[in-house]
Amino acid sequence: MTSFQSKLLIALTMVGIAGAFVSQMRTNSRLFNSKSLDMSGAKYTIPDQPARFAQAKKENNIRVMDLEQIYKPDFVKGKVALVTGGNRGLGLAITQELVAQGAEVIITSRQPVDIPGVTQVITGIDVTDNNAGADLVKQLGGKKVDILINNAGYFYGPVEKMDSLNFEEEIKMIDICAVGPLRLTSAMYNAGSLTSGSKVAMITSQGGSISWRTTQNPTGHDYGHHMSKAAANMMGVLVAQELKAAGITVTMLHPGFNKTDMTKKYEHIWEIEGAVDSSIGAKRVVHEIGLMSLDKTGIFINCEDGLEIPW
Repeated sequence: MTSFQSKLLIALTMVGIAGAFVSQMRTNSRLFNSKSLDMSGAKYTIPDQPARFAQAKKENNIRVMDLEQIYKPDFVKGKVALVTGGNRGLGLAITQELVAQGAEVIITSRQPVDIPGVTQVITGIDVTDNNAGADLVKQLGGKKVDILINNAGYFYGPVEKMDSLNFEEEIKMIDICAVGPLRLTSAMYNAGSLTSGSKVAMITSQGGSISWRTTQNPTGHDYGHHMSKAAANMMGVLVAQELKAAGITVTMLHPGFNKTDMTKKYEHIWEIEGAVDSSIGAKRVVHEIGLMSLDKTGIFINCEDGLEIPW
């Protein structure tokens, strides 16, 4: 074989290898695209909400469509649970579910309320007040809390666009949704209300996923809401890192799409995107709290299907 023939053979071989590589990449791409809506064995949930719900129906995904079949809430029986904003909406539904499952439930509420089975209603807690944590601890009276659910939040009604921004409302959302839970959680930890074995559930939102904005907000808008949830997620991860050494587990939970007063403005897409009654949403949250563990602290979970949400 001449030198030229050898070089030609090597070149042809390299072309063949490159072609095979490209072919395999195309095959992998097709496989990825065909499975991108397949929830089985996936780590991350699907960003396209209508597609996610449609796929769950198609697959008859029990976790999404009929949680009752796998729901095991026995772990809350006899536990002390504190729900912030536990007097209305999803917070009320979570409160009622915890009571029904035998937990000793304490809630914070801006106004006095009478909810059957609730052990204590703590009023006067404004999470935007830097003294809110100290006030909460004082009213707890030294009680240890097994499960803290930071649920209190705020969603400004009008859709924010570049020509309709409301900076005061943006700051308010960030203060309530991100700094507020930090005020309460830090005070409870420093006072010893949260100890080894305690769980802290941060109710945030898939709206805090920066990776998903190009899918869920392809034209932008809703600045304050999404910024507040992204900030809340960052806060939660940092808290999880710091409290891990103390044996306290922290998880960010997207409770799913629930039919509440806060989401009423999206009523026209409730059925398209799989919105559920808050009683079901509450069970989804409790179910995920049951799965929280120290070795998985600091993750971001979609309570609809139990899969992670990317940051």
